[in-house]
Amino acid sequence: MQCGGSDGHSGISCNPALGYACDLLVQHGGTAILSETTETYGAEHVLTARASTPEVGQKLVDCIKWWEDFVAGRGLVINNNPSPGNKAGGLTTIIEKSLGSIAKGGTTNLNEVYGYAEEVEAGKGLVFMNAPAFDPVGATAQVAGGANVMVFTTGRGSAFGCKPVPSIKLIDNTPMYQKMPDDMDINAGTILDGVETVEECGQRIFERIIAVASGERTKSELLGYGEEEFCPWDLGIML
Repeated sequence: MQCGGSDGHSGISCNPALGYACDLLVQHGGTAILSETTETYGAEHVLTARASTPEVGQKLVDCIKWWEDFVAGRGLVINNNPSPGNKAGGLTTIIEKSLGSIAKGGTTNLNEVYGYAEEVEAGKGLVFMNAPAFDPVGATAQVAGGANVMVFTTGRGSAFGCKPVPSIKLIDNTPMYQKMPDDMDINAGTILDGVETVEECGQRIFERIIAVASGERTKSELLGYGEEEFCPWDLGIML
């Protein structure tokens, strides 16, 4: 699961709907990978409270601490993460952004925390991978770890395609969906429109995940997007 080009609607439509789909996937024995450590900052307590063991919770805290030390050594901070596009879309603080971002992970236990591109064990339910929030780099880590379907949420219309796995794109508002119908797979703006509930939209997302995993092509695949969108992070900085 990844998000990019988020706005003020992401945390109340597409992200919680994906979280509901994530819960369904876990209930059926699947594994869901939440990531983007710098977009967990300020809301990590929500995940550590759901950690299956104290050791798993501590691993997530250690990831946050690593990022604090990493940026501090370069004269930077991670508590001002919202991009100009995020701010234009209505997001104001990293905590607000993080709370919306982690909604993608649903409500089940957090069962493991993995390093960047580390192989993810199948059947583990909800897990976390330590990776940057920059979409291509974070998605690459998840794919390298074993993900075979990417679900990507956006509010401002990111066209990220994510080769070599299919990318199901969710948009959080109907006006943007109407502008990009050939690129967005699912319109979660129906939640804001009062047409369906978070749970009903989440069920649609879950069914689409199963269909794509079974061979149905996504909008990105049909358009040929994603051919160059595979971007490993320099693992040397992680050592």
